[in-house]
Amino acid sequence: MSREPVKIPKADILAIDDTPENLALLSQMLTEKGYKVRSVTKGSTALRGAKAAPPDLILLDIKMPEMNGYEVCQHLKADARTRNIPVIFISALGDVFDKVKAFQMGGVDYITKPFQVEEVLARLDTHLTIRNLQLKLQRQNIQLQQEIANKTAAEQKFAKAFRACPNPIAIATVSEGRFVEVNDSFLQMSGYLKSEVVDQTIEQIYSYSALEIYTKTLEKSQSQGFVRNQELEFRTNSGKTKIVLLSMELIELDGIECTLQIMNDITERKRLENEFISLVSHELRTPMSSIIGALDLLKSGQLGRLSDRGNQILEVAIRNTERLIRLVNDILDLERIKSGKISIKRVKCDLKPLLIQAIEVMKPMADKARVELRLEHSSMRLNLDPDRILQTLTNLLSNAIKFSEPGDIVWLRTTVTNSLQHKVTDINYCQIQVQDTGRGIPEDKLETIFERFQQVDTSDSRSKGGTGLGLAICRHIIERHNGYIWVESTLGEGSTFYINLPLT
Repeated sequence: MSREPVKIPKADILAIDDTPENLALLSQMLTEKGYKVRSVTKGSTALRGAKAAPPDLILLDIKMPEMNGYEVCQHLKADARTRNIPVIFISALGDVFDKVKAFQMGGVDYITKPFQVEEVLARLDTHLTIRNLQLKLQRQNIQLQQEIANKTAAEQKFAKAFRACPNPIAIATVSEGRFVEVNDSFLQMSGYLKSEVVDQTIEQIYSYSALEIYTKTLEKSQSQGFVRNQELEFRTNSGKTKIVLLSMELIELDGIECTLQIMNDITERKRLENEFISLVSHELRTPMSSIIGALDLLKSGQLGRLSDRGNQILEVAIRNTERLIRLVNDILDLERIKSGKISIKRVKCDLKPLLIQAIEVMKPMADKARVELRLEHSSMRLNLDPDRILQTLTNLLSNAIKFSEPGDIVWLRTTVTNSLQHKVTDINYCQIQVQDTGRGIPEDKLETIFERFQQVDTSDSRSKGGTGLGLAICRHIIERHNGYIWVESTLGEGSTFYINLPLT
């Protein structure tokens, strides 16, 4: 047996009139139109009913015994439970004074008897619609006020944590990379005044290497939301270098997408680590020199002849010892450059002789590997340290030769450009390119290859004799020249290392 669905009434109407015939007519008329109607003949009874179960709208007659409609309306408006219920007066009194008084008492409308059904329904529908909109607006206002309160509380907590946090924190827009806020810890670490940072761009505050890591960290944040502990070198306002771990999250500030950058200054930890490495390297240098001397003496045959197997083992020992000596020397070299113990002595000189010298120095290694070195250059004069630039060029050429196949060509080129990693700048640079057609570098290694002890993880990289420090040394030398170094590579097709030195 099926049941008919329960019809939900359009609204709950309280009708108050001392004439039963009028109430019956109203009740029948409104019920037929889908309204729920409660009929009451006395004002006092109506007040109790309205307070116990507030209706959606009240139809109220003015002329009633004991308590007239004006008094009933006055009591309704005086009680918080019934104050906002719309009241429509229905009365035979048609004088303007009666209508004005009805509105003064809080009525929303006035219908004169004898009433027309269509008029009552139209006015009822209008005021119920208005009332529903008012209730909806009230609910939205309450919700909005709560959201504002929650947001204000959250912003206050964030602002308090932002100001009090011992870690340097900066907020910058994603679109322009412009700083909008920094905390006191950031200012203390960087040495800048707040006015010198806020409204400035990332490019104006961060060094090139730090900007590169920031850009890649931003790309990761946009794909995975939050990135932690990306190491970068932050150059302070006084020119000192701080080593920091950067964590980044994307946030919305006043409707603008921003980066929340939280930093952890690990400069002191790195200093202690570097001092330890330097100390150990110094302590290793003397015994390693003694070992290589002893091995060379043994190889000379002055201490007796070895078997073929013995000579093979001796060659392995000599190669490994030489590699350890190179590693120790590279570590000491890198630490001296970073600490400023090796100064960059720049002089105005022609670049061409350095390029030719670099080719000549590396030619024996290239001939042995059956790799051809080619030079393409433009004549230009630069302010640079010839010895350190030569060290950089030979290091890059050495890497290119090591990872090239017999018959390959390694190019050393120079040109003038105002482009920096495909971005046009206001500065003209001398760009040096070292290009090979070797195996290339995996994409995930491109951003770390200039860090210490980082090598391309190919099967024979260690057998090539690298220490993992050459590119880190190159980067420090070039940055000390106010230049930039980076690499572009396609796996299986080769790599090109770029050096941009400012033309001044």
